[in-house]
Amino acid sequence: MFYIENIREISHEEIQQLHKTIANNVKTIRKQKNISQLNLAYSIGHKTVSTIAKIEAGLENKHYNIEQLYKIANVLQVDIRDFFILSK
Repeated sequence: MFYIENIREISHEEIQQLHKTIANNVKTIRKQKNISQLNLAYSIGHKTVSTIAKIEAGLENKHYNIEQLYKIANVLQVDIRDFFILSK
């Protein structure tokens, strides 16, 4: 049996903070590039802006999945890792 010692449990709060960091970074970069929520939504294959708007507003526990982040990184012409950087 495989067992990893000293593994730290990740809290729900940490995961929520990660989602918030990603959403804030996407929003900041999107605004810096002068791309609207609607244009971003269309560019990644959404028919409405609601998902992007809800994620950026932190509503309904919505967050980006890895495919969406990959597409958004391409649209915004940034490295996907930029979305995970904690701002200070």
